Amino acid sequence: MKTPLYRLAPVLFLTIWMAGCAGTVGSPNAAVAPTGGGSGSNPNPQQGTLAVTPGTLSFGSVAVGASKSLTATLSATNGDVQISAADWNGQGYTLSGVSFPLTVTSGKTVPLTVIFAPTTAGSTPGSVTYASNASDPSLKESLTGTGTSSSGTTSHNVTLSWNASSSPVSGYNVYRGTASGGPYTKINPSLETATVYTDSTVKGATTYYYVATSVDSSSDESAFSNQTTAIVP
Repeated sequence: MKTPLYRLAPVLFLTIWMAGCAGTVGSPNAAVAPTGGGSGSNPNPQQGTLAVTPGTLSFGSVAVGASKSLTATLSATNGDVQISAADWNGQGYTLSGVSFPLTVTSGKTVPLTVIFAPTTAGSTPGSVTYASNASDPSLKESLTGTGTSSSGTTSHNVTLSWNASSSPVSGYNVYRGTASGGPYTKINPSLETATVYTDSTVKGATTYYYVATSVDSSSDESAFSNQTTAIVP
């Protein structure tokens, strides 16, 4: 008697990226005086507007151990803007060419440099948040980049997890294909006893389709589970 079919839980798809590297330039908690204040001035001055161009800095692919620099521009309108700090996060990103606190005069621009120096292969998102007295006091600029290994390829993993079979089983097999509905090829070298499997043999710019089976103590294998999809960038 074959083991009853079980169902896969939602797939967790990931390209390797490192979070947890961050920094702050300036003092994000520093008090910043409203623009235009002072004796005899308008008690409700118009707040300046801070903008950063571009809104997203895209570094593309950079080899691990190398670096790439891109320039962004801060600009102020409707009044001077005082920036107390810039807080950035994301593995391998740093700021250069500017110090805080910083005043951006209305109608003027200030350039700054963001450097991406990846230490691991994979996609690395990040951001820079500018703390200021502008109408948007926490303006954010997004950062994107991909570290590539010395061979020029990017490391990707796809992690699958599923619910355990309700019947006693010896383990599970994982199958993969590149067309919806199959055909599929078994990718685990031996029976998996856990309910999670990481496929580290995927390639970029490819869509993969996964199914799994359960195997009982008599080596009887269930039918395929429902199919789930992973899109590798």
